[in-house]
Amino acid sequence: MIIDCHGHYTTAPKALEAWRLKQIAAVNDGTTLPLVSELRISDDDIRETIEANQLRMMRERGHDLTVFSPRAIFMAHHVGDFGVSSTWAAICNEMCHRVSQLFPDNFVPAAMLPQSPGVDPATCIPELERCVREYGAVAVNLNPDPAGGFWNSPPLSDRHWYPLYEKLVEYDLPAMIHVSQSCNACFHTTGAHYLNGDTTAFMQCLDSDLFRDFPTLKFIIPHGGGAVPYHWGRFRGLAQALKKPLLEEHLLNNVFFDTCVYHQPGIDLLTKVIPIDNILFASEMIGAVRGIDPDTGYHFDDTRRYINAAEIEPEARFKIFEGNARRVYSRLDAHLKRQGR
Repeated sequence: MIIDCHGHYTTAPKALEAWRLKQIAAVNDGTTLPLVSELRISDDDIRETIEANQLRMMRERGHDLTVFSPRAIFMAHHVGDFGVSSTWAAICNEMCHRVSQLFPDNFVPAAMLPQSPGVDPATCIPELERCVREYGAVAVNLNPDPAGGFWNSPPLSDRHWYPLYEKLVEYDLPAMIHVSQSCNACFHTTGAHYLNGDTTAFMQCLDSDLFRDFPTLKFIIPHGGGAVPYHWGRFRGLAQALKKPLLEEHLLNNVFFDTCVYHQPGIDLLTKVIPIDNILFASEMIGAVRGIDPDTGYHFDDTRRYINAAEIEPEARFKIFEGNARRVYSRLDAHLKRQGR
């Protein structure tokens, strides 16, 4: 199978964005928030957006299944208070669940958490539990910077996050560490903030003993790990200077990287530097980079081509495309086995 572990509902019906804009306007103006009941999106609306976009491209590229979560930039946890974030997360998670129900062979949901700056992450647990029990979510997206580019939350290694980690371990849910919209003009959202977030999350884990406390906690760092593979020697040296174990022992039983890297040299570097067991196929298709590469004539985010062209063994290719995802996402593996796959 070709399992894409990093998909977002970037093509959701326009009514979803229109409702969100009303919510944001009400927050800014101090007026009455829109009711959830005012948002009406039919199954046909959802089918139209998926069939014309993600599903069409999955078929063209030969992808079998996508782990599907709400649009990352839309999470915007900095907007309003916890109540606003909670309502918005519930709406977006239901949308991804509906996609998975309409297209059960092609999509499985991952949950957005209702984070809010300065709010105890334990407040996210009820939504996490609901998404697992009612929607069959196989992962969550965890934003290490709910402030949107100002980084005023404690590092991921801080006990601030521990109640949430305890629940992730209980459900054996991996967390994709994914920032959202940047409100800081210094950091372009997808070109800087996303990659900064990936690199920062890795270093926060390195400069801690988090996985000594949570030996079965699993993080996926997207976008190829940001700067991590390119500066692997720097991180090895920092671990040594900090008197930490070798990175293979210190982090790589718990930290994994996806293949949302949009050119062949980048994927070649990733597969040479990072152990194959720690790489999961992903494309973030119809995401931050949607154009066609003039050097190849193919979409930048057609990442399957890069894996196929990489100088790796067939067993390594199997692990990247399917085996590692089924191992890291245990609930996904169970879901597929129930489907006879």
